[in-house]
Amino acid sequence: MRFVSIAATLAFLTVPAIVPASAQDKPGTKGPGSDKSELYQQLNLFGDVLERVRRDYVEPVDEKSLIENAINGMLASLDPHSSYMNPKSYKDMQVQTRGEFGGLGIEVTMENGVIKVVSPIDDTPASKAGLQSGDLIFALDGQPVQGLTLQEAVEKMRGKIGSSIKLSVKRGSKEPFDVTLTRENIKVKSTRWHLEGGDVGYIRVTSFTEQSTSGVLDAVNHIKKEAGNKLRGYVIDLRNNPGGLLDQAISMVDAFLDKGEIVSVKARKPEDVQRWNAKPGDVAKGLPIVVLVNGGSASASEIVAGALQDHHRAIIMGTRTFGKGSVQTIMQVTGGGAIRLTTALYFTPSGRSIQKEGIKPDIEVQQSKVETIESRPGFREENLRRSIANPIDKPTEKKPAAPDANAKPAKPGDKQQSGPNAAPGGAPAPSSESGVDPNEPPKEGVQDYQLMRAIDLIRGISLYASNRAN
Repeated sequence: MRFVSIAATLAFLTVPAIVPASAQDKPGTKGPGSDKSELYQQLNLFGDVLERVRRDYVEPVDEKSLIENAINGMLASLDPHSSYMNPKSYKDMQVQTRGEFGGLGIEVTMENGVIKVVSPIDDTPASKAGLQSGDLIFALDGQPVQGLTLQEAVEKMRGKIGSSIKLSVKRGSKEPFDVTLTRENIKVKSTRWHLEGGDVGYIRVTSFTEQSTSGVLDAVNHIKKEAGNKLRGYVIDLRNNPGGLLDQAISMVDAFLDKGEIVSVKARKPEDVQRWNAKPGDVAKGLPIVVLVNGGSASASEIVAGALQDHHRAIIMGTRTFGKGSVQTIMQVTGGGAIRLTTALYFTPSGRSIQKEGIKPDIEVQQSKVETIESRPGFREENLRRSIANPIDKPTEKKPAAPDANAKPAKPGDKQQSGPNAAPGGAPAPSSESGVDPNEPPKEGVQDYQLMRAIDLIRGISLYASNRAN
């Protein structure tokens, strides 16, 4: 959930006393009290409709549910991210921002009346089932989602741990399909890390919860200890990260910046501008950073990417981000619930608005499937007869010549040339049973093409910098 996590604003819903419009207000004129008079008339209208529903609807109605739905409808009409949370939903949201919640592990939004997947959370039922960013969910347990609010749809996807739900999914131009997921207690470890090739630190941040920045700092410390002086740089993976707490995004950027603005938030009034600046100290000690992003990177992820990009502290690689540049403030209201209200817009240090634009990567890299192609065995200079020896080679390290077709088979007792054996046709024999050129990277290392490009870039920058220093 993406909202400002600085102290929650307490606001109590009050309805002013209903008074008749002034007899002096003429149609088409705007007197000092005309706006309020019109508001009171609309509130009278709402009360009239509510009373008629209570009295005349074919079945008894839950008055509390009617009011909650009316409030949610009002907020949902503003933008896709404003909504009402009843006390239960509000409690669930608080649990989620602590990094633990029950459900399917999927970040969604509403688009054209259906649920759109922003991104699945790693190692959850949604990601294990193969749901992808951009998938459209048009039915839940066979019931269409058309007509539901986003909050209602989310409530239906949540449920008792161990229970199942069937999602009907449309993916691009492919035929719709159903997938059944079993609800789990989602414990999100928002940060994971490992060392790539012994010299590049890889840090994956899946969401911005209360533990995200501390998790990144722990990852950096562990990577430093494990890599030692071989460390060349870091890859921070924010792909499919739907965002979360603003203060965590700010503190994460601050960890890698020595100075400068991190983000600004501009509200309705021009004077209501908040800015956050970095404090001295860079935990990466100036080493190169590449940030990976894609269409599932939203909100807090875009703040991190935009700030590091504007300050030229990191190279952003991947595809254009989601483009959610609005701030949602959680305001507690009467009854124990809360409203999630869009109150401001994010701006990067250079003044760019993220809203609907997203962050465009410095180097655009689409995710691709890469396969190692086994080349046909052939000749090299070292295999040619009478080739000139390398002048710095030792005599004992002389490369074998191509076999002579007229040569007689070796007899027992004949001396054999030392060094690697030659395969038929004069090509050196593979060093393993796979038949793959040992100079080619293993297939496991090229599954994630974007990550491979990021690691290569880190190593290239480090190599260039060391060469210049020498």
